[in-house]
Amino acid sequence: MRIDATDMTFDVLNETVRQCADHEVEITCALGQRFVAAGAGERHIAIHGTPGNALAAYLNGAEVEVFGNAQDAVGDTMNDGKVVVHGNIGDAAGYAMRGGSIYVKGNAGYRAGIHMKAYRDKVPHLVVGGVTGSFLGEYQAGGVIVVLGLDSDKPIVGNFPCTGMHGGKMLLRSDLEGISLPMGVHAERIEARDSEFAPCIREYCRLFDVDEDAVFEGAFTLVTPDTNNPYKQMYVQN
Repeated sequence: MRIDATDMTFDVLNETVRQCADHEVEITCALGQRFVAAGAGERHIAIHGTPGNALAAYLNGAEVEVFGNAQDAVGDTMNDGKVVVHGNIGDAAGYAMRGGSIYVKGNAGYRAGIHMKAYRDKVPHLVVGGVTGSFLGEYQAGGVIVVLGLDSDKPIVGNFPCTGMHGGKMLLRSDLEGISLPMGVHAERIEARDSEFAPCIREYCRLFDVDEDAVFEGAFTLVTPDTNNPYKQMYVQN
């Protein structure tokens, strides 16, 4: 089914998508409509234009592909499925996501990966091809964040990355020179090509037709929390 979103309000567009029985749904002329594909399961939704906030919130198995940019809170609390954005995204991408994957060709705004979590076989992945804003991985409790820093002369992350990080893993394609990490996290250089992160990096390269050999040639730094309770020393007297 093909839906022309021109002049459609977000509620009308979302109800039209929900009522559609087709596995393949194509939305054209999206312009700021919120909550597109919220809670969607087991279908493919292609979006042309710029969907609004909370795209694919609570996603439950659908694959959502955006041929353009997306706004804030992409994949908010998503449970399963896949989001592919052929452009940039706004702030708080992957907020509290607990499963599935988000692939972004370009850049992400502030607080990407905030409150990400994992449980048993549910390990969410957020892969950003460009750079991110401040507070990347804030309060990260689980899952995997990968930032590749491609096609940009800006620092790979903004200020205060990993603030409150107490779980999960973050892989940055950078030697982190000039970037300050907080207490309570550990950083080490790794070879990404043969690591557990290689499959999602290769998938990024496949999705966006990027030379994976060139990507793997970069320096990679793995950041993990030192402890499950990074703020213990602030509140407990020995």
